[in-house]
Amino acid sequence: MIAKAAPSMSFIRPEAAQELRRWREALIGAALCLGGFWVAMGTHGLTSTVGASVLVLGCIMLFLGVQRARFRVGEGGAGLVQVDEGQVTYFGPRDGGTIALELLERVELEPSGEHGARWLLTQAGQPPLVVPTDAAGGEALYDVFASLPGLHTERMLTELKRRPGARVTIWKSAQRALR
Repeated sequence: MIAKAAPSMSFIRPEAAQELRRWREALIGAALCLGGFWVAMGTHGLTSTVGASVLVLGCIMLFLGVQRARFRVGEGGAGLVQVDEGQVTYFGPRDGGTIALELLERVELEPSGEHGARWLLTQAGQPPLVVPTDAAGGEALYDVFASLPGLHTERMLTELKRRPGARVTIWKSAQRALR
């Protein structure tokens, strides 16, 4: 007879645990800030100096933790998105590619299908770069899209939430359309 392992019991939802892991350095920094502030303000002499030092260390760790959390790669999506030096690169399980942002002509949102919604990034002379909206690192695309001249961020977010029934053009380059 083989004994079964007892199911693990967690009091934290998996989504909440994922967010806590994402922000762990910032949370530790915030705790150090609070503890250092409490010690610095509640004591005198050398202990107060140690508390102030812990407060400064906590502030530095909080700042660095927030920076790391903002740029941390997500979990669970198909493939990996990387934005580097004016290029978006997608490393997918079956396909991928790179597109230069200065040559980007169109951003489209393709509706949810069997594998979820996808971004289509089009550049002249190349097939569109297809990126799942839930790809790891995909949060970097929002900053890229927001920097595109004339893109309406609210419309983009509305279309994402609405899950359109057909392909939707989110942005088209006015400069390239004149050619």
